[in-house]
Amino acid sequence: MNNDIANTIRSKVDIVDIIGERIPLVAKGKNFFGVCPFHDDTNPSMSVSREKQIYTCFSCHATGNVFTFLMNYEHMDFKEVLKYLGDRVGINTGNIKITNKTNKYTKLYEAYNLSVKYFQNNLNSSYGTKAKEYLIDRKIDENAIKEFEIGLSLDTKDDLTRLLQKKDYDLVTLNRIGLSSDNHDIYNDRIMFPLYDINGRCVAFSGRIYKNVDQNKYLNTKETEIFKKGELLYHYHIAKEECRIKKSVIIMEGFMDVIRASTVGVKNTVALMGTALTKEQINLIKRLSNNIILCLDGDDPGQHATLSIGEALLENNIEAKVIVLPNPEDPDSYILKNGKDSFISLIENAVNFTDYKLRRLKDNVNFTSTEETSKYINSVIEETSKINDEIEREVILKRLAKEFDIGYNTLEMRLNRLLQKKPKKEQVIIPKRIVEKKDKYRKAFEQLFYFMLNNDWVITRVENERLIFPEEVMRSTCSEIIYYYKKYGSINEADFYTYIQDKEKIQNFLNSVLAGNYNEKTTEEELVEYFEVIKEYSKNQEIKRLTNLMKKEIDPLEQAKITEKIRKLRLRLGDN
Repeated sequence: MNNDIANTIRSKVDIVDIIGERIPLVAKGKNFFGVCPFHDDTNPSMSVSREKQIYTCFSCHATGNVFTFLMNYEHMDFKEVLKYLGDRVGINTGNIKITNKTNKYTKLYEAYNLSVKYFQNNLNSSYGTKAKEYLIDRKIDENAIKEFEIGLSLDTKDDLTRLLQKKDYDLVTLNRIGLSSDNHDIYNDRIMFPLYDINGRCVAFSGRIYKNVDQNKYLNTKETEIFKKGELLYHYHIAKEECRIKKSVIIMEGFMDVIRASTVGVKNTVALMGTALTKEQINLIKRLSNNIILCLDGDDPGQHATLSIGEALLENNIEAKVIVLPNPEDPDSYILKNGKDSFISLIENAVNFTDYKLRRLKDNVNFTSTEETSKYINSVIEETSKINDEIEREVILKRLAKEFDIGYNTLEMRLNRLLQKKPKKEQVIIPKRIVEKKDKYRKAFEQLFYFMLNNDWVITRVENERLIFPEEVMRSTCSEIIYYYKKYGSINEADFYTYIQDKEKIQNFLNSVLAGNYNEKTTEEELVEYFEVIKEYSKNQEIKRLTNLMKKEIDPLEQAKITEKIRKLRLRLGDN
């Protein structure tokens, strides 16, 4: 692919839009900041520059342009990214040939994809009449059936297994990946709900009974190589775009809750594969939005799960909001009974998790009992001591003092005693950048490359100066910059990244340079100073080399020659 076409495509795409569709970004000054998806980021440490069209993580040093971001984030190769962005901006990339990539799981994904189509076909055939009636009665219409690819397993033992065997799948594989058991179909006469990974590939099923039979209501696929419950969120692949638009994500318990919410137009929802929240799921949630709303079941287990998940999010510096459903409603049943407007109102009036937690402390407290009242007040103060915000702590204490007619000073003294007893938490602030120790010479080399990428005239000066760079990667990078400038007449970081996209060593070196946050502009006088520092480094290195050589030399005449060379170099250093 011609580099000119690649740069044309890049120039028509805004990197802020592309990254912002995948990660929540917040504008600060002239740049945008978000949680870096390339390491376990707690504070937003990725900076995205609209002006330069590059991104840089100050912690892990991930750096690049829109092409490198998509290649790393979406696991696409350069041609795939070029075609994707070309289609997006209306540039014909028809001459790009995309080779279908296969890996050890490709055939497993294909088996599940065939199964989805098989189950869908069953539901839409005469065999699916009663199952479809059941779904319609449950207010799951044709649109929802298509959107969520709902299907039906037949009341047979081997239909799906035989079909997949004809497609060259052996029974051992089908048993291993949860589509067969003991060489027979696992699912029989159940409505089939596909479960997807974060890329939208079906990796499992949940089969629901729809007749009055003595069986478990749901039968779920076991965990396999491609299905790990703790690493997935149901509906993630669809919700990520909706979350970007609505600037929030709603977390629910089950896939039926997500499907129901979708039928009333609420699509910025994901469901847990169980009520525990894993570190992997927290990382996925952080990619969706900074505004997180918990909408779990209204029964006691659901409320306990709300507390547990809310605490897990707090430990990751995320304070969620909570939708409180009446017991024993879940989002599915609540929407069916109360309708869209009522549910939207609950979303709009979601309470902060801390307030929700304090309300829950009142459950089953007998406030006519002095002992229970005292115990409750102490519990509230204990929870308040966990809050870092001093103003929020004061608001809670004042509210408590007024509600129970207790002196504010009494409550404050109790809180202060708790704060003093608590071991001081290690500060949760993650350094904005991992500081790599660099001496003045390393900084000078990197600063010089930063100047070259931001000032065309510096490139010519560097070429004329004939500097000696100590590392091969520096020499290669300098050569590539000079060649690029001569060929295209100008240079910018985003386009240069496209040019070197297949030169990994140069990319890694530039990542370090660009993450260094060096000055962009320079003057002739300042540039000369950097040249002198770099030349000083070269002389010092030569002195070291000659010194080592002299230690090995046994001929007195040769030793004298080497000594004279070292003397002259040191004199020249003195002149500097």
